[in-house]
Parts: sequence; C-alpha cells; structure tokens
Amino acid sequence: MEHFVKRLDRAYDAINDADYILVGAGAGFSAAAGIEYSGKRFEDNFKDFIEKYGLTDMYSSGFYPFKTLEEKWAYWARHVYMNRYSVGKTELYGQLLELVMDKDYFVLTTNVDHQFWINGFEDDRIFATQGDYGLFQCGEPCHEKLYSNRDFVYKAIENINDCKIPSDLIPKCPVCGKEITLNLRVDNTFVEDEKWGEMYNNYSGYLEHVDEDKNIVFLELGVGFNTPAIIRYPFEQMTYDNQNTTLIRLNRSSAQAIPQNKDKTICFDEKISEIFEYWLSRI
Repeated sequence: MEHFVKRLDRAYDAINDADYILVGAGAGFSAAAGIEYSGKRFEDNFKDFIEKYGLTDMYSSGFYPFKTLEEKWAYWARHVYMNRYSVGKTELYGQLLELVMDKDYFVLTTNVDHQFWINGFEDDRIFATQGDYGLFQCGEPCHEKLYSNRDFVYKAIENINDCKIPSDLIPKCPVCGKEITLNLRVDNTFVEDEKWGEMYNNYSGYLEHVDEDKNIVFLELGVGFNTPAIIRYPFEQMTYDNQNTTLIRLNRSSAQAIPQNKDKTICFDEKISEIFEYWLSRI
C-alpha cells in the first residue's frame, strides 16, 4: 500500500508541476466512468437481443451479422442511445477536468461517446480521432457532410418490436439515398469532415506550441492495444524523445512501461476511480 501511495504522490506532484498536460484517453477510461459494455449494464438493457441472438457484450455485438437492416438499426439505435445520449455527465470525467482545467492541457481520445464535450472540456482542446456515436455519414461515402442522429435514435428506440424497427425508419443518406452509417473509423470510408480537420490542426498546433524545455506530462488513461498507434505508441515515443517528461499510465491490464522509459513512467494497474479520488484530495 505504501508503494501505491508513493506512486500516487509522485504522479500528483508531476501533474501539479506540469506546464503542459497531454491527456490520452481510451475505452478503459470510459469503462471506469461507468460506461461499461458488458456485465449487468449490458444484460439489463439488451435482454431481448441477448435472448434472440445470444449476444454477450456491446463490443462484440457491433460485429454481429444481422440479417436485415431493420434488426441492425434496432440494435444500433439502442447501443447509441445507451452510450451517447442517456449517460450524461460522469463523475470520473468531471474529476479529470478538475485535475487539468488550470493547466495548458489537450485531450487526444479514441473514445466515441462524446464524454469530453458533455463534461465541459474546451472544444478546441479535444481531438476525437475515431468519430462520434452521435453522427451519421453516407456509407459510400458520396459526400463528406455529417449529420446528427439524435432524432433517429430516439424515434427508433421507441419503436423497437421483436428486435426490429419499422422499415420506414431505416436511415438513408439524404444525398444519394443509399445506406447511411455511423461516423466511426472502421475502414477507409470513414469521413474526416471539416470539424475533424479542425481538431487535427488544433492537436498539431498544440504539439508545436509545447516548449520542450518545460515540464510535460503525458497522462494516459485506459489505453490498451486495440489501436496503440494513436495514443500509446506516440506517447511512449514523445516521452523518450523529450527530456522533461513524465508518462503517467493508468491501465488495469497493460500498465507496464517500456524499458527505455522506465525511469520516466509512473504505472498504475489499480482502480482508476481510487487514483483520481486520492489526487483530488490533494488539490
């Protein structure tokens, strides 16, 4: 326990002394915030789909080969509702904001649940690289405009019957009339619209603006090996390349530091909620 507290204090001191904090947030952070894709939350809200299709969790269900669009969009409407529209603010994201709000921070995230915006992080300090559950794009795509899917989701979840929605509710591209899809990066059809380009430029500008002679903290939260080239590997590389850096890695299953950064990395495989509660107690 003493070793845990020593690591907590070292990490907090690094955060407190930081001139720049680059936050990298993956799926593990949203899961720690209560947006879990398995267990009771899944079982309570998808009983009908579990009974009919044998689904086991929301992540693998995203790859289920539904036979009809009526079934596919019934599932996805509820999935998006559960993870984008019904959640609201979460305590853990709010605690993170309290921890970094007075610092020169930036957020790089692979999460698509919109939680950073919902919890009040500054818009021009967020780069959500993989899309947003709340947005539609043409499946082709025939053009690069994105559309809110809120109205569709709310109407669809009210009209699910036998794990299907009525055929006239199936969403279609408003330009070409073909199938629409969620704006999630699953292949090379992912639309990087003007807003995505703006976020990318903000992130690039932040990296250029960082003074390497000052204290830099890379705060990596729940980032595993699903898409390590977006956050995990770049954070390790930047930690290695820059002298005045500390990488703080919170991950229940993959917290280890690479040997080259061992002296610059503070690792935690303990519960993220416990870590944040301790840090906030020191503010």
